[in-house]
Amino acid sequence: MFGPFERQIAGRYLRARKGERFVSIIAIFSLIGIALGVATLIIVMSVMNGFRAELLGKILGLNGDLGVYANGPGLSNYDDLASRIRSLPGVIAAVPVVDRPAGLKPEQGGNYSAGLIRGIAQADLKSLKLVSGNIIQGSLDQFDGDDAIVVGAGLANRAGLAVGSRLQVYAPDMQSTPFGAIPRGRAYTVVAIFQVGFSEADSSFVFMPREAAQVLFRLPNAVSQIEVKTTDPDRIAETGRAIRTALAGTSVRIVDWTQNNNAFFAAVEVERNVMFLILTLIILVAAFNIVSSLIMMVKDKTRDIAVLRTLGATSGSILRIFLMCGAFVGVAGTAAGCALGVVFCVNIERIRHVVESISGTNLFNPEVYFLTRLPAVLRWQEVVQVVALAIGLSLLATIYPSWRAARTDPVEALRNE
Repeated sequence: MFGPFERQIAGRYLRARKGERFVSIIAIFSLIGIALGVATLIIVMSVMNGFRAELLGKILGLNGDLGVYANGPGLSNYDDLASRIRSLPGVIAAVPVVDRPAGLKPEQGGNYSAGLIRGIAQADLKSLKLVSGNIIQGSLDQFDGDDAIVVGAGLANRAGLAVGSRLQVYAPDMQSTPFGAIPRGRAYTVVAIFQVGFSEADSSFVFMPREAAQVLFRLPNAVSQIEVKTTDPDRIAETGRAIRTALAGTSVRIVDWTQNNNAFFAAVEVERNVMFLILTLIILVAAFNIVSSLIMMVKDKTRDIAVLRTLGATSGSILRIFLMCGAFVGVAGTAAGCALGVVFCVNIERIRHVVESISGTNLFNPEVYFLTRLPAVLRWQEVVQVVALAIGLSLLATIYPSWRAARTDPVEALRNE
């Protein structure tokens, strides 16, 4: 499509000579604009993907993909129900847990705070890799009996707890005494501290043996729910239907993660789409700069176009020459932006630490963003889409100036000269 003649002329036009620097500067700014637009779009999309993946992994890693609840105070026949659920295809685990809010207070003084108590068997907690794989103090081997709890690092730091410390846990219901109603609770020994990188869990989750939780919350031989983990959380609706069929005839309520967190993840998806739309405007503005630079180039090269036409160059050759000039700016800018965006995403945590050390500020507060690191998930399909979008807009921007150059009348151009 582009012969040696067109390539040679386009190359000469792209190399600015004396008196043509202004046009070249506009082309350079157009290239930089496209590069920054592509890089920004790739970085933002990757960070949004990373936020969704990290939050989904943390939430489902702690709470399961689906919960089976009783239509009453507790689920009594939980062992039988859990066995029936585990036998279904697509189910990895079905864990009976006692899940209740509680008041927390260090035994040696300190402030009250709210927490979430999760009563779970020792074997089930060890199989919960998000917790068992992130123990920073102590061990889960002592997680048994009626005097053991495991707390998050955020709660431990706030309350001054360490392995061996005692933490008062108060049930939400009150206890009647001759002196009136008083909080009902007792102290437990901290046997391990975990840090999963999810600030809400690290600062409020407390695990205790299931039997101890049943005694504390007055749920004899009952649990709050059965947490179900599946092979594919994105196909949770199919698994939920299979569980409903398997548990037909029992008085239970099934709630999956899309129902519990639908508003949150929908908001993340809407924000992601809006950011994509807004950042695409950067590329569009840079594409308009290509139009401006090419129109100025055509105006500046009117005499050259006339001479080329009189020497035998066709209007198609002139069209291709200026198409190549504009396409070079768009493709080079897109390639530079793609490389910059990919490198930034791969090294985003190192870059964050460097910026924080230079500025002396915390750019990523875990208490605000719920995560302890800045995540970025690079999806090559999205990178290809961004690159195709940028190149497409750049090529569209070259059509009108190139068409005007091809329609230049050599006689009129030379007469005006």
